[in-house]
Amino acid sequence: MTTSTRPDARRNASPYLYGQEAAAVAEALQSGQYGHTNVTEEFERQVASFLGVEDAVAVASGTAALHTALLAAGIGPGREVIVPSMTFCATVQAILAVGATPRFADIDPATLCVTDQLVMEAVGDSTAAVIPVLFGGRAVDLTAIRDELTARNIAVIEDAAHAFGSRNGLTRVGASGDLTCFSFGPIKNLTCGQGGAVIPRTREEADAIRQLRLLGVVQSQAERARTTSYRVEGFGLRYQMSSINAAIGLAQLPHMSDIERSRRTLWQTYQHTLADIDGVTLIDVGPDRSVPHLCQVRVPHRDQVFAALRAQDIGVGVHYPPNHLQPAFATWRRPLPATEQAGQEILTLPFHQHLTDNDIDQVTTALHKALKTAGAASCAKS
Repeated sequence: MTTSTRPDARRNASPYLYGQEAAAVAEALQSGQYGHTNVTEEFERQVASFLGVEDAVAVASGTAALHTALLAAGIGPGREVIVPSMTFCATVQAILAVGATPRFADIDPATLCVTDQLVMEAVGDSTAAVIPVLFGGRAVDLTAIRDELTARNIAVIEDAAHAFGSRNGLTRVGASGDLTCFSFGPIKNLTCGQGGAVIPRTREEADAIRQLRLLGVVQSQAERARTTSYRVEGFGLRYQMSSINAAIGLAQLPHMSDIERSRRTLWQTYQHTLADIDGVTLIDVGPDRSVPHLCQVRVPHRDQVFAALRAQDIGVGVHYPPNHLQPAFATWRRPLPATEQAGQEILTLPFHQHLTDNDIDQVTTALHKALKTAGAASCAKS
């Protein structure tokens, strides 16, 4: 395996390259065409093939994927979208971008994901969609309520930014029949440098998303090159993926089996080394079915532990501060006890493919020490 220079393993996350990406980008640059080209279209075909679906529409980012998916599903002003508060703020911003209202849902404390019961508790007369967030790479199974959601004309739009390559039963995430949105940002399971994709449910949705991502223009770039005009048929945005980003993704895709295996092994190594540390609860990503994107724990005295590890240059993080407590979203705040408790306890450990077993031992040893110190300080204060 050829990799880039190994970065500081203490980083919270880091891109992992296989050695072919630079040549692929150079070829795209030498073509002199950097926008949406046949390279982007080939990336779409290979993503669809990998997932086992008919079509994939590449866009500029995971946020663009969510935005265009909501628009394609007809979600707009006066409608509510159920979304867990425990997600990156991009999920909520995409809802606001279409003029809809977020309806925050609570989470299962063990997985940080919504459940079918929690979704149904949040459903109201104005509910038009639910966005289950596949947190850390874990698939969310809403099979038990699918018929009821369909009967109420409620769309399911999966935020699978963390879950490219993960499985829902025997199929890959994205092949469930729901609108599914992926992110290919710098530290995602598969990276394009920056980018995203939407897996549409129908040909009509695919056409709508392709039109939306190109400023409402109907013709493809190749078609526009052969005529003196083009036709704009509706609202659109400049959301297409460049050939440069697609080239990176095409170089990464052949390595998905290695990505899946190595990230699962890293997560299971953490699982083993953390097992004997009192006070630490590992968030379950379902590693037998997922391609883990994060390794998160719940710990007491989280803020003190965070500060102690950061002081040792260990790149712990917090993913994520609950959105319903953010000033920008205060209008839609409501009590979410499990989310609020998790928001005070979750800690993300360094997790990327440059890590070695020795690195993980060092992180967990430092975590154990920080927990003891924080616990002793708390006892002394009381």
